[in-house]
Amino acid sequence: MMVRFLSVALLLACSALVNLVAAQAHSIQDSDAGRGASQILEDATLVDLWQLFKEAEQEDPRVLAALARSESGEWRERESFGQLLPQLSANSAFNRSLQDNQFVRERYSGERYGLMLSQTLYDAESWHNYRRYGELAKQQKAEYEVVQEEATIDLIERYFIALAAEDELELVSAELRATSRNLDRINSLYGRQLAVITDVLEISARVDALKAVEIEARNAVAVSREGLSELVGRQITERLKRIGSQAEFFLPEHKREFWVAQAADSSPVLKARRSAVDAAQAALRQAKGGHMPKLTLSLSGQRSDIGYENSQSTLTDTYVASLGVQVPLYSGGSTSARVSSSYADLMTAEHELEQARRQVVRETRSAFYAAEAGISKISASGNALVSSRKAREAAERAFGFGVMNAVDVLNTIKEEYASRRVFLQSKYDFIMSTLVLRRWSGTLVRDDVRKVNEWLVAPNDRDAAVN
Repeated sequence: MMVRFLSVALLLACSALVNLVAAQAHSIQDSDAGRGASQILEDATLVDLWQLFKEAEQEDPRVLAALARSESGEWRERESFGQLLPQLSANSAFNRSLQDNQFVRERYSGERYGLMLSQTLYDAESWHNYRRYGELAKQQKAEYEVVQEEATIDLIERYFIALAAEDELELVSAELRATSRNLDRINSLYGRQLAVITDVLEISARVDALKAVEIEARNAVAVSREGLSELVGRQITERLKRIGSQAEFFLPEHKREFWVAQAADSSPVLKARRSAVDAAQAALRQAKGGHMPKLTLSLSGQRSDIGYENSQSTLTDTYVASLGVQVPLYSGGSTSARVSSSYADLMTAEHELEQARRQVVRETRSAFYAAEAGISKISASGNALVSSRKAREAAERAFGFGVMNAVDVLNTIKEEYASRRVFLQSKYDFIMSTLVLRRWSGTLVRDDVRKVNEWLVAPNDRDAAVN
């Protein structure tokens, strides 16, 4: 009778523990996934990637500074062009003179008005200076595009870092709640001598470890949101939209070498470096122009009643046309030194262009490889998630038959959480890889951000949270 009583009691305890494990597994899928990180946010409103992108466009200091530099470059080009156009100036003078000599002492007033027009006919320095500033303006415009792309990628990366941090907190919190419930039940069973002390101690240690991990995860959420706040210039308190189950991911539509060729042709990084080389070449030609003669045409007109040495004279109109030639002979070697310095600057610009070209090729190929691997990782991690879920279900059934202990069941639950983390992170990594590929190939546009934003749904959407 005693053996039968103990057997029945043990079966009842095992049945209760199986029900507990099954209940916590179902709660992970139905309720815990929709909570988590959003619980630490007081603001119930939502914000998505597109909204933050539009805010960052207006508030990111890097973008605003690059825009200002681009505008400055355009005005400097216009300034240098103005030196090639006709120069018109006017002058006037009003005199009150006292003339005193042995014959006469008199006071008189005088006026002089003049108008001068000058036009450079040949000046190699001024012409190549204009060309140099034109290339510098192109360089700064391309650098503005580079900064825009960098800021866009940075924003998207920080957005997904924030989502990953919230996923981590959500899953850790759910695992902690499930493990705590199991600890309560194991303690109850141990009090009735239906569980061993090793299970109690191991699950208790796991609860303590998860509490520490949860604290770290909450801190990671706060830090990731500070990263977003830095870019948009305000505190981000809204809930972030997440990737929904409707998102479909595909490999890039072209082969690797297509993207490399596209990068070589369209990358704003290379455009900026090429314009820098062209500007350096123009600067070299400008320096060599210091050895060349200058030819200037001047037209002037003057009306004056002031004579030589401010003497009184009759009102006279004078018109002059002149053609001036200036031939440089010797400037102490400064012109030759400027030529040598400009040549060295040209060599520097060409080496920097080659460095940038190699970097763009490497980054483009790396992004393509990452995208290829990413799509496979999404599939593999999705299969791993399904397998871990089945393993957890099998462990629960095995526990019901008494062939597996509670700690082993919790281990399968932990593996399921880990698989879900990897699955979510693989989606983020793939999206970033495709956008980085477009960035380095020079094809990243606003519509790419909008397309990514279409994959995002409200975080209380069950499919988005689970998948």
